[in-house]
Amino acid sequence: MELPHVQIVSQEAIKPSAPTPPHLRTFKLPILAQLACSPYAPTILYYPMNKDSGHIDLHRRLEILKKSLAITLTHFYPLAGRLKSELLIDCNDEGAKYVETRVSCHLSDFLNQANIVLVHDRLLPYSFYSEEPVAGAYVTNIQVNVFECGGIAIGACISHRILDGAAFCTFFKGWSANARGVKETLNPNFTATSLFPANDDDLWLRDASLKMWTSTLKKGHSITNRFVFNDSAISNLKNQATGSTRIEVVTAFLCKCFIEASEQRNGFKKPCSFTHFVNLRKRMEPSLSENSVGNLLWIAHEACMEETKPEMEDLVRKVRKAISVIDADFVKKLMTGKEGYGLMSESIKNIAELCSRDNIDHVWFSSWSRLGYYEADFGWGKPLWVSCIGFGGPVAVNVIILNDTRFGNGIEALVTLDQEVMATLEDKTDILNYAVLNPSPSATA
Repeated sequence: MELPHVQIVSQEAIKPSAPTPPHLRTFKLPILAQLACSPYAPTILYYPMNKDSGHIDLHRRLEILKKSLAITLTHFYPLAGRLKSELLIDCNDEGAKYVETRVSCHLSDFLNQANIVLVHDRLLPYSFYSEEPVAGAYVTNIQVNVFECGGIAIGACISHRILDGAAFCTFFKGWSANARGVKETLNPNFTATSLFPANDDDLWLRDASLKMWTSTLKKGHSITNRFVFNDSAISNLKNQATGSTRIEVVTAFLCKCFIEASEQRNGFKKPCSFTHFVNLRKRMEPSLSENSVGNLLWIAHEACMEETKPEMEDLVRKVRKAISVIDADFVKKLMTGKEGYGLMSESIKNIAELCSRDNIDHVWFSSWSRLGYYEADFGWGKPLWVSCIGFGGPVAVNVIILNDTRFGNGIEALVTLDQEVMATLEDKTDILNYAVLNPSPSATA
């Protein structure tokens, strides 16, 4: 299939339906916002034209999206502002950038392309490869793409400094509930700023994080593929590691396959380390509401330094150990001023030092599982597929993002690796005995 043409038909700013009170004009970002590895976390939700949406004509659906977004921005008021600095958002009610396009193909044809993640950045309002946004840039960027069949894909790029995956999902739940006219308003909680305050003009965590992220980049060329595990495959993997969760066992299995692929390619076994982003909301005492807005993540880290071939039980144990370190006591220390800053600094420094060593491989993991993206129903059905952006480029970086499949029983792994390692992963490991490579999202829904 030829790449479809995406034509912009309108562009405007959607302003909140009610003004933000003067005392909320400036929003100070928490220190954890400086940990964000990219300016945006691009996400696309795909909605087919089906029996659930046929009763609402296209013009009406597009109007509902805009009006409900205006209502939602009233509650998520920083998202209607502009970036003032790396620490502040000017909540000036100038609104969200809102782009509407027409796509020259049917949604089903678009989704049936061989590797959709390498082309669907056309449906986003902000390029993944763009430079860091400067002061005055929109916090929220939305692109609504209409296909020839009437299907819709909503692409969103919202500042990663204020929204992590859980908060992004909270925003979409609120927006979709307002579109349906739900009377019980989803109210976001903005307490994270006071729990993890940043000192004025202090960007030490940003600088340390930048050094950590760049230390993971190696010479090579990256490529992204999707590997989809159904519930049966996950059950079979769990039988190899008693008591493991879905995320633990899939993480461990992908680590195992990566280690084997690296050994096949290099001719010897290299030590490997991995990191997993951890949502802090439920690990605090008392726990925070899932509606808490902010970049409330920390990094679990573990290394596989053994010379012998790792077994699934061992790798699951390492994954569980790494994540379990981030408990209520750990989070409490993160929140205690200088002691917390010291703990952050030491953790980031240790990861950066390990990642910078050429004789050690490193893999980054992030999980979107159980966040509820597939519950975002605007009134014409739940999304057929939810995906973040894949990328290829002139550097080698190992990143794996785990997400649910539509009905929640399977796991979709978006895997970015050096292209030579990827080829070996597919040909020389067991991964395709458990996962399907780049299936159509329509087929795995």
